[in-house]
Amino acid sequence: MTGVDWSRLSIAIVGGDEREQEIARLAARTGAAVRAHGFPWPGSGIEGVTHTDTAVEAMRDADYALLPIPRGVDGALYALQAPEPIRIEEQLFTELRLGAHVICGRVTPPLAEASKNLPLTMHEYDPDPELMRLRAAAVVEGVLQTTIANTDVTIHGAAVAVVGFGNIGSVLTRRLLALGADVHVAARNPIQRAAATADGARSLPLKGLSQLASQLSMVFSTVPARVVDRSVLERLPQGTLVLDIVPPPDRSDLELAASLGHRAVWARGLGRRAPITVGGSQWFGIRRMIEEISAKGDS
Repeated sequence: MTGVDWSRLSIAIVGGDEREQEIARLAARTGAAVRAHGFPWPGSGIEGVTHTDTAVEAMRDADYALLPIPRGVDGALYALQAPEPIRIEEQLFTELRLGAHVICGRVTPPLAEASKNLPLTMHEYDPDPELMRLRAAAVVEGVLQTTIANTDVTIHGAAVAVVGFGNIGSVLTRRLLALGADVHVAARNPIQRAAATADGARSLPLKGLSQLASQLSMVFSTVPARVVDRSVLERLPQGTLVLDIVPPPDRSDLELAASLGHRAVWARGLGRRAPITVGGSQWFGIRRMIEEISAKGDS
């Protein structure tokens, strides 16, 4: 699709981290007018991008507003460098152009509530399997880096469980197998379990995870559900690494894990370790979405 007149578009990029720097740079290269607020701003600036003092100023008259993949907590957007919290409320969106589009990782209940009475359309790109696959390698590298920093044993030879065999879980499983781990994959879908077995892992239904727990030294949760709960955590050997990459509110019970003496790590936002790669993949999905919206005549 090539029908977008980018020079006529205004794009607001609000919140995020170093990944948004790359998104802003690539967005500006299209010829669109780009304004940004809330992510770390490089000393040399970003060519073609205007840095604003407030989120509302960035959103003013924008055709598209891009919000970060990491979901906000405590009623605010994830914003690594903002002078004050960017509240998820109606006022954030009222300055957008009539009929504007807001593109984010996932439309959470606070985002839906804040925008429900306004003349705009919300879009999410977390469900895009191509985009998630492009991000998976960087996220998994971050998982391995975090694992090494939080364990006293090698991954090689360790009995580990990967919960979920989707975009991230499948790539993580293959990396762990390549490093010599004894990998067990817990998944609800029997086809995913068969795929994990074909890759060389052992597979089991989610309900079997508690029976396996006593044999494990590492547990990696990649599913947006509280599968790693008390029934699993109480059976793990003390000091087990429990690493969860899922954003709120669906992550494992890491508070209970820590109280039981496990190494509980909430490793969200791992794409930040490779911001150029991940920012580029996110822009790939965002740009395609804008092109599809334009092709439908909605812009």
